[in-house]
Amino acid sequence: RERRARFVGKNGACNVAHKNIREQGRFLQDVFTTLVDLKWPHTLLIFTMSFLCSWLLFGMVWWLIAFAHGDLDHSTRLQRDPAEGAAGAAFVPCVTSIHSFTSAFLFSIEVQVTIGFGGRMVTEECPAAILVLIVQNIVGLVINAIMLGCIFMKTSQAHRRAETLIFSKHAVIALREGRLCFMLRVGDLRKSMIISATIRMQVVKKTASLEGEVVPLNQIDIQMENPVGGNSIFLVSPLIIYHVIDKNSPLYDISPMNLHHHEDLEIIVILEGVVETTGITTQARTSYLADEILWGQRFVPIVAEEDGRYSVDYSKFGNTVKVPTPSCTARQLEEDRSIM
Repeated sequence: RERRARFVGKNGACNVAHKNIREQGRFLQDVFTTLVDLKWPHTLLIFTMSFLCSWLLFGMVWWLIAFAHGDLDHSTRLQRDPAEGAAGAAFVPCVTSIHSFTSAFLFSIEVQVTIGFGGRMVTEECPAAILVLIVQNIVGLVINAIMLGCIFMKTSQAHRRAETLIFSKHAVIALREGRLCFMLRVGDLRKSMIISATIRMQVVKKTASLEGEVVPLNQIDIQMENPVGGNSIFLVSPLIIYHVIDKNSPLYDISPMNLHHHEDLEIIVILEGVVETTGITTQARTSYLADEILWGQRFVPIVAEEDGRYSVDYSKFGNTVKVPTPSCTARQLEEDRSIM
């Protein structure tokens, strides 16, 4: 049988594909989140087309205003005031220096992206032109606000901070205080801390109920232990988080014989906390399949005191050493302590 598919990747990405979603319109009800979730090329393409379409639309509006007012027809200008027809001084256009659609398009760009005009400017002749000027400025400000908000959210997403939260490549099962424990190591590469950090763990496996209902991805929470007690951790240096395998644990009947790639078992670890510098909540995830759990090993120490301060050697972050561990399940060990 092939290796079991991961529910959560080692990098924290969820391995789930959503298919046959019929109500696609729900995504348009939250346009801002949809834009933030899009990939960078798609987001930039949408914003570029938004600017181009708004410039073209209002360029057409300015051209229509000039056409309706007669700004584009030189003969119409001369007929306005026959006494001064040669000079045409009595004619006042809605927008100066608009002679074609190209000049109207250029004026549309000037209105939306700058407050300074060159040879083209709105006059007092047409109230409609003043109204269009106000509307285009408001539309331009809205597009700019949405664009800046999306770019800020995409560059400051919480998963960026999670890139420096690391987990050991393998988990281990060994004795601690006379009991079998599932252990892993977690650390933070940055000096800025994760405030109110909590860690939790779930076992994902295929189960069946007494009524015959099959649950392909049953998620079971299991209690984690850490040096400070509870789920909260002070992640100033790498910590070894462990779970005591007792009668309430889903790993109660796990033995070394079950730790192979055919076993339907995946343990997901989730670390959550608030980034100290930005105040944004972040989440780091990883998972361990059965063949990524090492039996009878423990992590080597990596924190040492040097020159009055503590130093962490991350080159040994995932290193383990073998320790004497009984090759039996936690149930068998609890029922027969002579195995020790």
